[in-house]
Amino acid sequence: MSKTLVQEQFGKTAASYLTSTPHALGKSLQRLVDLTAPQKNWRVLDVATGGGHVAYTFAPHVARVWATDITQEMLDMVKAEAAKRGLSNLRTTYAKAEALPFEDAGFDLVTCRIAPHHFDSIPEFLAEVHRVLEPKGVFAVVDNVVPEGTVGDYVNAFERFRDPSHLRAWTMPEWRDALKAAGFAIEHEEQLYKQMEFKSWAARHDATMQALLRSMLAQVTPEVKATLEPKGQGSELTFRLCEGLFVARRA
Repeated sequence: MSKTLVQEQFGKTAASYLTSTPHALGKSLQRLVDLTAPQKNWRVLDVATGGGHVAYTFAPHVARVWATDITQEMLDMVKAEAAKRGLSNLRTTYAKAEALPFEDAGFDLVTCRIAPHHFDSIPEFLAEVHRVLEPKGVFAVVDNVVPEGTVGDYVNAFERFRDPSHLRAWTMPEWRDALKAAGFAIEHEEQLYKQMEFKSWAARHDATMQALLRSMLAQVTPEVKATLEPKGQGSELTFRLCEGLFVARRA
């Protein structure tokens, strides 16, 4: 997926990410703080910050937070919101996840939440995270995950129809293997489920595409149904997605 498409997709919807429930209020946001125990002298980097929620959450606990993204509309929004919240230690800059514009070993903590499934190369991103972390530095990542096999393929297709910039959500084993290959020691992992309101999730599309997405929730195998758990009808329709959370340390 080209960077241009990702920028275009998120540029058009930037404002919605500031108030999006899964992004602004999802359970994984507080879990990141609880699990990493940020310190007052830490330098933190939040990659693909989106609406900036991780950056806002960590800023009161640490010395400095850099929030990066490839979408200028997102960065402008985060800068304005940080000023509104009085977070003077939060900085923003353009950065592609696979080419971070920072020196080696410059951060105590790197975070990334609900973004890697949009990246061109997760392994290249992980290599960059390893590079910019100081020895024994902490990496905390949250992203949508899918089951192995055809069920995971279906969930990814469902997500991609709604958002063409969605490349592929990984499985938990894929994340484990990639983190270890990149030189990280995993200290904690967990899965968190989030309920999605179909109406707001699909709101960017016209009635035809929404009907297709509804049919993908209705006409499913028992295995897919058990994963997505569609419930309700019409404006009350919901389903669930799963996030994988990993806390790892640079070896």
